[in-house]
Amino acid sequence: MDERAALALLARELEFAGDDAAIIDGLVITTDMLHDRTDFPDGTTRYTAGWRAVGASLSDVAAMGAEATAAVAAYAAPEFDPEELLGFVRGARDVCERVDANYVGGDLDGHDEFTVTTTAIGHTDDPVPRSGARAGDLVCVTGTLGRSAAALEFFERGDDAALDRANELFRFEPRVAAGRALAPHATAMMDSSDGLARSLHQLADASDCGFAIESDPVPIADDLRAVAGDEDVLDLATTFGEDFELVVTLPESTLKAVQAAIDVDLTVLGHATAADHGITLDGEPLADQGFTHGG
Repeated sequence: MDERAALALLARELEFAGDDAAIIDGLVITTDMLHDRTDFPDGTTRYTAGWRAVGASLSDVAAMGAEATAAVAAYAAPEFDPEELLGFVRGARDVCERVDANYVGGDLDGHDEFTVTTTAIGHTDDPVPRSGARAGDLVCVTGTLGRSAAALEFFERGDDAALDRANELFRFEPRVAAGRALAPHATAMMDSSDGLARSLHQLADASDCGFAIESDPVPIADDLRAVAGDEDVLDLATTFGEDFELVVTLPESTLKAVQAAIDVDLTVLGHATAADHGITLDGEPLADQGFTHGG
């Protein structure tokens, strides 16, 4: 059983599973696990690892349209190198400060592979689920796509300048403020950690709708255009994932108000359709491809 099948199994068993975070009496809570082998390429600093690991959970809070309150992390490693440990904590603290949340500690454990489990909490009285998109809604994405795909290329180059740029690209800003601005208008929302294509399939499944999007407006990061071949850029931008932008649907009548309120670029990619339309890119079926955790 792969990760997606396991999640589907648990969603049938657990009442609060299914969205980016669970909501209980206005409390938003989410947790993530990241591993050295699959999530932190060679050259990732512990500062970047702390930022990215905690940021991943904060991104789930953002996807619910919630205010971020605090985060904790369980840090496991073969040894506790003081410089690495402090670097991790400082990265975790700085990403929390970026979204007006507090990093409040966690746990330490010995492990044969550097592994981090993070939990973020927040609050909202009006969460945005994945299940509210309706035919005719616009489908939009914040920021740009492909930062993490470009970072991987820089990590693989391995020289000092490339590693510096790779770490910068890995330190994304969780879209908490954008999520809060979108929340009053959004009909459905999630983050793009698994990639745009897979996010659209997940939103479509939850909302019982389809999507028709176009490739021309897809906001591709300049760094990806600089390092990838022209034939690979769009595919990487839509399927690589790990960019932690927000994919959101909203009524067309609200677009101007949202764009005036949001603190980041919001790009219209297309619109929601009837479920039997499926998910298309430039009129052709868009495959359910994206980032897979583990392995």
